[in-house]
Amino acid sequence: MSEATDTPKSIRELNSDLFEPEEDDRFSNPQEARKKAMDYLARREYGRDELVSKLANAGYQRQVADAAVTQLQADGLQDDRRFVEGFAQSRVNQGKGPVKIQAELAGKRLTSGIVDEVLDEMDVDWFELASEVRLKKFGPDQPDNFKDKARQMRFLQSRGFEMAHIQSAVASDDFD
Repeated sequence: MSEATDTPKSIRELNSDLFEPEEDDRFSNPQEARKKAMDYLARREYGRDELVSKLANAGYQRQVADAAVTQLQADGLQDDRRFVEGFAQSRVNQGKGPVKIQAELAGKRLTSGIVDEVLDEMDVDWFELASEVRLKKFGPDQPDNFKDKARQMRFLQSRGFEMAHIQSAVASDDFD
C-alpha cells in the first residue's frame, strides 16, 4: 500500500471552520461587507449610494452591501447629512460656489433636499467668497475692458457661482 493513500485529510479539511471562509462566501457575508464598509468610512465619509456602489464594485453582492450600509446608518456610522456638510465645507474652502457644489453632490446621487438644506444652513457669504476668489486669481484691480471682465466672469462661473455673485464680484463701470 502506498503512503499517499494512507495519509489523513489535509489540515485545512480537518479544521475548515478555523480558516477564512471561501472567497465566494466572503462576498455574500453581511459581517464582511460591514467590516469593509467601516474600513472605507474610517478613511473618509461616504454618501449611502456611493458606499453601496463601492462595496458592490469590490465584489460584494448588491443586496448584502445594501443591508450592511443600512445597518451602519442605523448605528449612526454612516450619515448622508454629515457627508454633505463635510463635502460642502471642503468645496467652500477650495473657493467653489453653490452651483458647482450642488452639481458634484447630485453626481453622488444624494437627495437634493439634504443638499439644499445644508447649503442654506451654511454660514457662507457667497458674494464675499466670489469676490475673494476673483481677488486671488486676478488681483485687486477691477477689469478695465470688456474682454477682461468677460474672462473673469467666465472663471467665476466655472467655479460654480451664481450670476448675482459674479456680477457683484466683477462690478465695474459699463464699457462703451
